[in-house]
Amino acid sequence: MALKVSAQHGGNVYAAARELKRSIDSLLDFSASINPLGPSPHAVRALKQSIALIGHYPDPDCAALKTALASHLSMPRASITVGNGSSELIYALPRALNTRHALIVGPTFSSYASSVKLAGGACSFLYACRTENYRPPLEQVLRSIRAGRRKGRPIDTVFLCNPNSPTGQVCDIPLLTEVIHAVMRAGVWLVLDETFIEYCPGQSMLKHLPACSQLVILRSFTKFYALPGIRVGYAVASRQVTADLQRHLPAWSVNSAAQSAAAAALRDRKHAERSFTYMVDARKLFLRQLSGVRGVTMLPTHCNFLLLEFASAPIRFAMIRSLRREGILVRDCSNVPGLTPRSIRVAIRSRADNHRFVSAIKRLAS
Repeated sequence: MALKVSAQHGGNVYAAARELKRSIDSLLDFSASINPLGPSPHAVRALKQSIALIGHYPDPDCAALKTALASHLSMPRASITVGNGSSELIYALPRALNTRHALIVGPTFSSYASSVKLAGGACSFLYACRTENYRPPLEQVLRSIRAGRRKGRPIDTVFLCNPNSPTGQVCDIPLLTEVIHAVMRAGVWLVLDETFIEYCPGQSMLKHLPACSQLVILRSFTKFYALPGIRVGYAVASRQVTADLQRHLPAWSVNSAAQSAAAAALRDRKHAERSFTYMVDARKLFLRQLSGVRGVTMLPTHCNFLLLEFASAPIRFAMIRSLRREGILVRDCSNVPGLTPRSIRVAIRSRADNHRFVSAIKRLAS
């Protein structure tokens, strides 16, 4: 059987299970970077209890969840928009902000560009350099904002992911603060995706929101809170942007179970602390275990995943295919603009899963 090596978004275990004729439970999914400790027990309990609500429409205002978020973030409820995953918000934002020309800082999620183009806008790109371990090129971002245009066209929106996926890099805080001040002066929107911020709490730019009406911060319950299957994300912005964004979302897009589970997950501080501590230790161990694999280069990371590079694109392809045959899925990054065609991304999972991955890749690389 000729196995397909997908270059699409990670986490499609269903397609892999059909292709490999295996159950989903038998697969090790390193393509999706989800908290290996799983969801909070409080969130699971809330999910079970929400069965009583299925005879009613969900709360279209997500009032209980917004209240929980407002308390968690120390932000007003009126500045919070809840969506069916942060993806729904990403696709609504270019319409809500009337984006005509976006500057996208890559390599990064493809959804930013897709959403702008779908809304009829154009995109320009600034890519981090491999020779600098993909350090976010904020100096170039500042120059473009101050110049007011990129490739001859006025810029009205900047998309930036921090910490960034798939590189795992974080922004220089003083430079990022300068970017925020620059967009304020230029009247340009800054959409700052903080999907992985729980792994780097010191990187959060929430404190700048009250003073910067041009800033929109995106977050998700998918990665750190391990709730990818119920789809919950949120945006924090000025009251005006929040109202405009809400008008571009369909009614009842966030179901009752998702609202209940997300609110419960926020309240479970002990599980959050365990998850953060686990990842700090597991990341160090995983890096140490992979350091001896022949022909594999590891890029520094601040997240719950690693960007790996092989000696050549054919070797990368063969490795992905061989791992897939063994039921181990990784994220093929060869088609991500700005990355080398030798790249893959792998999640950091449980110690047992990580050991199995390391054993497999060492054997296949020998």
